[in-house]
Amino acid sequence: MDFEENIRKKLENAFQPEILEIRNDSALHAGHAGSPDTGNSHFSIRIKAKTLEGLSRVEQQRCVYAVLAEELQRNLHALQLYVLNNKNLTES
Repeated sequence: MDFEENIRKKLENAFQPEILEIRNDSALHAGHAGSPDTGNSHFSIRIKAKTLEGLSRVEQQRCVYAVLAEELQRNLHALQLYVLNNKNLTES
């Protein structure tokens, strides 16, 4: 299973999201200092899940980071996380 698909499966299993969008931004950071040359270092994730509703931003991030702990220890260098809710969906 490829790295991005592994992230998707873990998030789907943990949160059963209504919306889950994952974008690999690694190519935009190729050659930057501290960025591993794996092609799987930088990701953006948009997620809407009932289990994350009502939590503070910090708590939401902790939940997602806990699920992706193994990936963060290995290849994942940077993660942009957007937790969606009904309010910010209607504002976009």
